[in-house]
This record gives sequence, C-alpha cells and structure tokens, in this order.
Amino acid sequence: MDTDASTPLLGGLTPAQFMRSHWQRKPLLVRGAVPGIRPLLSRAQLFGLAGREGVESRLVVQQRGKWQLQRGPLARRALPPVSQPRWTLLVQGVDLHDKRAHELLQRFAFVPQARQDDLMISWASDGGGVGPHFDSYDVFLLQVQGKRRWRIGRQKDLVLRDDAPLKILANFEPEEEYVLEPGDMLYLPPRWAHDGIAVGECQTYSIGFRAPSRGELARELLQRLADEEGEGADVLYRDPAQAATAAPGEIPPAMLQFASDALARALRDPQAIARAFGEFLTEPKPQVWFDEGGEGGAGPGAVALDRRTRMMYDAHHVFINGESLRAGGRDAALMRTFANRRRLTASELRGASAAARDAIAQWVEAGWVHVAKE
Repeated sequence: MDTDASTPLLGGLTPAQFMRSHWQRKPLLVRGAVPGIRPLLSRAQLFGLAGREGVESRLVVQQRGKWQLQRGPLARRALPPVSQPRWTLLVQGVDLHDKRAHELLQRFAFVPQARQDDLMISWASDGGGVGPHFDSYDVFLLQVQGKRRWRIGRQKDLVLRDDAPLKILANFEPEEEYVLEPGDMLYLPPRWAHDGIAVGECQTYSIGFRAPSRGELARELLQRLADEEGEGADVLYRDPAQAATAAPGEIPPAMLQFASDALARALRDPQAIARAFGEFLTEPKPQVWFDEGGEGGAGPGAVALDRRTRMMYDAHHVFINGESLRAGGRDAALMRTFANRRRLTASELRGASAAARDAIAQWVEAGWVHVAKE
C-alpha cells in the first residue's frame, strides 16, 4: 500500500496524513468513503450467520425504555420481527467467515496488523441502536445500507447506567450530530462517546482495532515465558538453613528472593520476550479453526494466506497463528512480503530456500495457506 497516495476512503487524505492528524487524536467524517457500496451479506445471510456455532453474535432490544441483551448463537426464531422497531443484531468477526468482508478489512492495512481486530456488522430495525457508549479502541463506522444518525462527544462523565446489561452512559452529552448514508464513514478515536440510531432498516460495518492493556500483556507474556522456561522450570524452593521461627506469619526473605529470581530468569532474554509477544499477537481467536489437508504449498503455483490466518514479523522472527520461526536473509525478506501482502507469486516462491518452501507446504497442509491463482 502506498501510504503517501490520497484516497477517497480517508476523504482525500493520504494514509500518512490521516495517521499524523487524526489517528488517536480526533474524529473524521468522510462522505462517500466507499462509493456505491452495497451490503456484502443480505439480511437473511447475516441472520443465518448469527445462528452458527463459533460465530459471536448479540441481540440488543429496547422496549419501553428498558434494554435487553441476548448472546448467540441466535436462531432466526429467536430474533424479533423485522417490522419491530428498536432492535439490533451484532455479528462479530465477519471477516473470518466471508472473503469479501476480509478484503474490505484489508483496505485499512495502513494500520499495523498487530492493531487490527475485526469487522463487525450491525443490522438494526428503525430506531435500533446500542445506546450511548464509548470504546477503548479506534473504530471506523462505515454505513452500508440505509441511514444512521450519529451523535458524538468528548465525554467527561463516564458513569454508566446500572439498570442495563450494556455499558450505556448515564449522562451522555453529545457535541456533534451527523446522518450517515451508504458509503459514508466516521472515524472515532478511543473514548469518544457515540450513539448511533438507525433511520429505517440499516447496516453499519464497524472496523475495530485491538488495544491490549498492560495487565493483559503482562499475564500473557509471563505465562508464555514460564511455559518456555525449560531446564530449571521445575526447580523447587529449598531452605536447609531455615532456623526455627517465633514469627510463623512472616514471609521468609529467602523465599521472596527465590520468587524474584524466578521472575528475572523468565525475563532475562529479550528475544524470548519478543517471541512470546509475536506468538500472542498472532494467536487465532478461540472460535477459529482451519480445514486441514491442503496440498501443493511447495509447488510452482502462487500461495495466499487464509483469511483467518494472522501473520506478522519482527527483526528476527516470523509469526503465524501463534507459532514462530527464525528467518534471515532472502527467506526473511520473502516471509515479510508474505505477511505484508498476504500472498506470494509463483516466481517469488521459486526463489525461496528449501526450508522456506517446506514451511509453506506445512502451512498449506494445516489449512493456514492456500494455493492461489496468479
């Protein structure tokens, strides 16, 4: 992707300009961001997807001032009539299940893949919405069908209603209001409060970005580092010099030092931390599975990543679906191209080493990579 080329997706801004001026800073309203866009899934197809096992979906209904939330799978008979106002169906991770949704998500590849989360579809009947709220992550709200009225504001009062199963702001104070039509898009940085109300039947696509917390990263990395500790991991604390104590409630200083040494040992290798981090970032979501048994990954044809595959790299490693491998030289350049572009041509693949071709062949067999057309 040319990050210095202007694009209608960002209202004529280049991706570089957008990231400098708006990303994590201020909203951006774009009229005609995706001209001529139509729903990728019909209403019936979306309702059917919400009823499948392994698909994250939610039903939000507002009746007589009260909110109701039901989590999927949601059979069609569990959904209200289409003519009933003020209800919303949210289907998460549609890019994992639909090639076109995945391709649409890739239009936002000017943001690192490590930050990309998923594409969610929100279908709503007239008046439907999920109430005024704020997100802790960046989001692009693309209107695809019908109209939706958005009210947004820099909310200071973050108190939530205690009578709703959703995180709805108790005292929403909007500052701006927009009505989005098909093709229009609104970008919101984290913690910008917003409330979207459907004007007639509508579909809105939310392109969201992950923002792990320090606590989440610390837990994940320490667990992975502990699992990789290997030799020395099972060494038990010993205290042959422990004297009899008259203060049994006091933690022995030697035991605290043993714990500190264990933590320092786990963190002593920067490459181990980098490896654990990359594996964490590329770990597939719990509901993701792959169809094994593909063939031809090391052959003459082009290859492409499965839409569910997460592939990234750092200066020393290549990461794919929670696994890592060291790569250098020509192979490293090839794998980085694969991660960035999500496909390799036949000629590029022919230039790979036998080890790289073997790795790709294994990924094909696992269903992570597919033989593709040039």
